[in-house]
Amino acid sequence: MNNQQSLVDYLVQHEPSFRKARLPALYSDFTTLRTLNPDGYQANISAWRSALAHLARSGLAPAPKGSTPNLLVLNSDESLLRALESKKYGRPLALGTVIREALASKDLVPLHDFLTSPTSIYYQPWLPSPWAVAGGVAGWALKQLGVADWLRGNGLPKGQYVVVANVQEAGKQFAATTASALTDSRFERTWSKAHFLHTYNEQVKLEQGSEGKLLSETDLDVLLVFLSRDKDLILYDGSTFKIKTPSDEQQSITPEDTTVASIKELISSLTHQTHALAGRITELDKAARQAVQSNNRIAALAALKQKKLAEQSLEGRYASLTQLEAVASQIQQASDSVAMMKIMETSSKVLESLNEQVGGVDRVENLTSKLREQMAEVDEVNTILAEAGTTAAGGLVDEEEIDEELEEMLAEQEKEKQAKEEKEEEERERDREREREQEREAEELRRRLEAIGGVPVVEPGTTAGSKREREMERLMKGMSIDDE
Repeated sequence: MNNQQSLVDYLVQHEPSFRKARLPALYSDFTTLRTLNPDGYQANISAWRSALAHLARSGLAPAPKGSTPNLLVLNSDESLLRALESKKYGRPLALGTVIREALASKDLVPLHDFLTSPTSIYYQPWLPSPWAVAGGVAGWALKQLGVADWLRGNGLPKGQYVVVANVQEAGKQFAATTASALTDSRFERTWSKAHFLHTYNEQVKLEQGSEGKLLSETDLDVLLVFLSRDKDLILYDGSTFKIKTPSDEQQSITPEDTTVASIKELISSLTHQTHALAGRITELDKAARQAVQSNNRIAALAALKQKKLAEQSLEGRYASLTQLEAVASQIQQASDSVAMMKIMETSSKVLESLNEQVGGVDRVENLTSKLREQMAEVDEVNTILAEAGTTAAGGLVDEEEIDEELEEMLAEQEKEKQAKEEKEEEERERDREREREQEREAEELRRRLEAIGGVPVVEPGTTAGSKREREMERLMKGMSIDDE
């Protein structure tokens, strides 16, 4: 399977719109469908736009000779047609129309225009798009000017075009990767382009599973221009950029920012060099020991000499690195001091404004004095009103008469209470008398039963027992308390 067939197969596997049943239509010259079948025409255009963006961010789109593949920029030339060529369907005949449509809708933007344009790609001019005008009343005029013919041309526009969808995705990943930097100091938020490319490139993954597909220098230029001009997330001057914070009032990169970026890049480079030298020293020491074991004096001396030179170089690198880190620390402290001074200056202005609104100490004292006077006057008025109310009430009501009426009510209540207590005592006395009477009756009954001689025990159901029981019952009925 050749390279062209594998690229087509890749689209069939990864692009939902590139089903095998649709390939004949997608590879045909469907330009005429723009008027005959607008829906089918737009469906084919959308499928190709998505496919081209996918090929670019996957690093599979052909790149200019001698350069690494770009993930954000599509190279449109003969190599692109060859890469998309299929043995069965040939070359995509309408690919030029697809590129022109994407350019008209700003899905693709010429690389030079993107990097140099002072206005955002999201800027919408008041003039309508060429396609809209071509389909309206002014279509005839555009035909005369050749614009409509350019839009309908089949030839492939050659050049490098920024894929806006891929740039937007890279911008989202940049924002997610550097979100924590918004709370960092100025030193941590400032980068050189080369340093950032080396440090963060591996964290930008536009395509899942695209191992080894890194942003090129061209991609990074496009991304930084997009973040600076179109998203206002960073400040960028072509070589240095700084992540902006919500409170950042700076409008451009300063010489201090350039110096900070250079120091950070140099520290990173020296750190890498120290790691490499440390590894080199370890290897040379191992080589010298092996030479000694094999009685190779010359090789051992050469290895030791190289080790000594590497150790001297490492010592120098560490000294430079220590000095640079000290400078970086001082810069961070100075930057924090500047930020603190700005905060203090702003706070001072705020307090001054508030004090002006208050009016100073004299105004506060006057206001509090007046407030106390008014409060004292209110208290005095309330006191007078209360006294007047008491006097008025005393003139209408006789206090002695009220006291006499109250005493009568209390005496009447006391009488009712005594009468109730006496009645309750009488009821208790009657209850006690009733209890004594019951006790006397019980005693008299016991005495009479003893006089009779007791009650014999007879089994129930016998004749004698029944007769005796009837006699006892009759005797009991005939007895009374007053009988002797």
